[in-house]
Amino acid sequence: MGWVKVIFIFLRAAVRSQAELAAENLALRQQLAVLEQGSKRPRLRKRDRAFWAWLSWLWPNWRSVLVIV
Repeated sequence: MGWVKVIFIFLRAAVRSQAELAAENLALRQQLAVLEQGSKRPRLRKRDRAFWAWLSWLWPNWRSVLVIV
């Protein structure tokens, strides 16, 4: 099962557009910025919410990378 997933991820990455990769990169960097705030429970500020609203308009697949721990 692990190899199938790795092959699928590789093929998916090979056919993705540069814009989609850039949007995913922005989303992951924004999540890191929220996590680096240093509090036990990260809080989303207004600018964080505005970023996700803008990203949802720009990139329909934004939920696939939304993982705030």
